Amino acid sequence: MVEQGIRNNLGQFLLLVLANFFVGAMVGQERSVLTPLAGKEFGVASRAAALGFLVSFGAAKAICNLLAGRLADRLGRRQVLVWGWVCGLPVPLIIILARQWALIMGANVLLGINQGLCWSATVLMKLDLAGRRRAGLATAANEWAGYVGVAAAAWVTGFLAAAHGLRPVPFYLGIATAVAGLLISLLIRPTEPFVEKEARSACGSGEVSISLGAVVRRTLWADRNLFAASQAGLCSNLKDGLFWGLLPISLHGAGLSFDKIGIITAVYPAVWGFCQLGSGPLSDRLGRKWLIVSGMTVQGAGLLFFVGGSGFAHWLTGAAVTGLGTALAYPVLLAAVSDIAPPAARGSFLGGYRFWRDGGYALAGLGLGPAADAFSPKVAIAATAALALLSGLTASLLMAPRLHRMEDGSQEKKEGPAL
Repeated sequence: MVEQGIRNNLGQFLLLVLANFFVGAMVGQERSVLTPLAGKEFGVASRAAALGFLVSFGAAKAICNLLAGRLADRLGRRQVLVWGWVCGLPVPLIIILARQWALIMGANVLLGINQGLCWSATVLMKLDLAGRRRAGLATAANEWAGYVGVAAAAWVTGFLAAAHGLRPVPFYLGIATAVAGLLISLLIRPTEPFVEKEARSACGSGEVSISLGAVVRRTLWADRNLFAASQAGLCSNLKDGLFWGLLPISLHGAGLSFDKIGIITAVYPAVWGFCQLGSGPLSDRLGRKWLIVSGMTVQGAGLLFFVGGSGFAHWLTGAAVTGLGTALAYPVLLAAVSDIAPPAARGSFLGGYRFWRDGGYALAGLGLGPAADAFSPKVAIAATAALALLSGLTASLLMAPRLHRMEDGSQEKKEGPAL
């Protein structure tokens, strides 16, 4: 018998939590060491060139997010998850063996595909199992697992790089991560029966027909609530690209050792990961809007620690504050989009939102590196902080205090917690 609810499906839910820990760890293996690797082993002096891998990663992930949601609705979530891991398997091997920086950028195309397919599938499957009333808890658990994985891998690879060099030892962790993630994914059962039952209950039919163009249009400009969520997600991942790409270069240039860079780049996603275990469920009770607005504001405030002041403790505090702000907004944005989307098109709408959100990585590569080269890293960081603060203001003005589910382009009265 198919019954939604986390408690009713605890075994499968926990397997999905574990699977996304390994999805996050695939990204975390690069956080401490990849941009320093560009200068030390490949002679890439320009910050704009060094951050080029973010463009390839962000573009690949954004496109795969859009397609993954569509494929998950039509072909099945589990198939998308398994194929994502198949694409991720070669990534650490390419980084270990690469002799040209272009190959590293190519590896990050595969990493973007891995992240787009796997992360989309795990969050969708948790939402399928949990049901709408526990969407905040489901997305919080998913993002908690992923970003704890990011933090753990960033810390371990930073430690390994300090002890053994930038290659190959730190990336052995990536090989083990990819194999473990694929094996776990093979144990997870499909969740389509849950989607079909929820869709029949919500609108009397398991089918909602909507074009990909309509999803893109609604998530960016046609629906003010979805636009508010999309622009906040984009600014949040623009900031995440800064932490991944520009910040390690900046901190290393300030004389910080790789192990301390690893701690800073690990504390940020660790605080993010653990704190969203509270913010996601809280949004189920108190609503989505003001957690999103406050989260974007706190992110901007956290980045300012890297603009004014210096020293390991000061920067560590900035990383923790930025992580807290991200935790307040990140899983709540996913839950807000899930609130609006018809159940049978949930994957498509979440894919549309994640398309715009993860475009922030590509914008980080295109904008932050040139800004740092032309002015300074602090100017690029200050500009990112300003955008986060502006994003919070935009969400406060545009997002409705109560969200309504969309059915065939219309909206109906929402039951359950208010936004």
